Amino acid sequence: MTIYGTLIVLMYALAPFVWWLMAGITFLIALHIIAYLRGYQLTQYRCYPALVIAALIGLSSLLWIPWLTHSQLSYIATVFDWVALIGAMVGVFVLAFLALHPLSYLVRERG
Repeated sequence: MTIYGTLIVLMYALAPFVWWLMAGITFLIALHIIAYLRGYQLTQYRCYPALVIAALIGLSSLLWIPWLTHSQLSYIATVFDWVALIGAMVGVFVLAFLALHPLSYLVRERG
């Protein structure tokens, strides 16, 4: 299959979820803008609980990503399957971190 063919299949697979993806991206951008306007900087603010919770969410995706795709962990047999699952886990971790880190800044106690 060519790259063009792969992109066509991906486009048709993502088409039903475009509005959900746009809503999620809008939420993340709005969250970061609000936090930035209140003094948040990703590289300066440290919140280890947000990092740990995001890591736990990423690790939990090992269980619910196969369920979400109507699959099972026993079906993951090849290296490519494991790489795809680990890539999805990393993506879930990054998205959880990008949501939890500025949220923790916004709800922290001001002292």
